[in-house]
Amino acid sequence: MPEPVAPAPAAAPAKAAKKKVSKPKKVGPSLSELIVKAVAASKERNGVSAAALKKALAAGGYDVEKNKVRVKTAIKNLVAKETLVQTKGTGASGSFKMNKKVEPKAKKRQQPRRSELSSV
Repeated sequence: MPEPVAPAPAAAPAKAAKKKVSKPKKVGPSLSELIVKAVAASKERNGVSAAALKKALAAGGYDVEKNKVRVKTAIKNLVAKETLVQTKGTGASGSFKMNKKVEPKAKKRQQPRRSELSSV
């Protein structure tokens, strides 16, 4: 004798999708902009040490202790983009100064128009 099969439980009604509560966008300069300003303001010949940079950010009202990792990654990214030059140390430690050899963005050459090509 076949055993009675229990009916499948009815599918639960789909819940209404929760709306994400977006945090208000932070106003003000980005961390990398703050770092560039601090390094540019320095008159040190060998650049600014990472510790002095963190002190300058803290004096400007940035919570360095809470955002240690963000500071490190911002410094590394600025060095990778060649905005900053690392004079001492490796990674996000050592001393940094502004890169003097910042190349201006290359202008795109305009392609000649077809009408100009056909007349040649």
